[in-house]
Amino acid sequence: MNVKIDPTWKLLLSEEWDKPYFAQLVAFVKEQYANKTIFPPASKIFAAFDACPVDEVKVVIIGQDPYHGDGQANGLCFSVNPGIQLPPSLINIYKEIQSDLGKPFPQDGDLSRWARQGVLLLNATLTVEAHCAGSHQRKGWETFTDAVIDRIAHHHDGIVFLLWGNYAIKKGEYIDRRRHLVLTSAHPSPLSASRGFFGNHHFSLANDYLIAHGKNPIDW
Repeated sequence: MNVKIDPTWKLLLSEEWDKPYFAQLVAFVKEQYANKTIFPPASKIFAAFDACPVDEVKVVIIGQDPYHGDGQANGLCFSVNPGIQLPPSLINIYKEIQSDLGKPFPQDGDLSRWARQGVLLLNATLTVEAHCAGSHQRKGWETFTDAVIDRIAHHHDGIVFLLWGNYAIKKGEYIDRRRHLVLTSAHPSPLSASRGFFGNHHFSLANDYLIAHGKNPIDW
């Protein structure tokens, strides 16, 4: 199957393209885009991969669903385009960065600047129906993104995985902790951020690990 995705990822994930589950997933996604309002725009489904080629990955952040509000989802987890109101979880992420690193509060929610530095902003499910959270779960995306995490963990060393909330923690439970740094905490959602996300120091810990492994830190 000819999937329009960054060539480095196309090669790394080559075993997935012709599997039955992926063919069923593609058929489902095409039907959904043809008949409903689906986010992100079709051209942005694989934006996280296109923005961060395989060999540049230093940090992986795992989200769950794309945002399902109008104009929000841009293919990068937790990210929104400039001019879009900051979602509550992203506000809390910025608050933790400010507290952890003393950095000023960003003016917009565009996290492509992180992606360009080697942060893979990976949602577990890459599409969603407008205003219907979780509507494309259990259609095959989770199998695909499990394969992404598995390939990264097996083909690279010294990657930082930031797993926020039980869903992301469970998705990363098979990552080899001897080869990678896996940091876990509560989710940045307003419902849970005060129960362990605030004060987790994940951003400074990630940078300390990258520096110790001879890599440039992320300008969060």
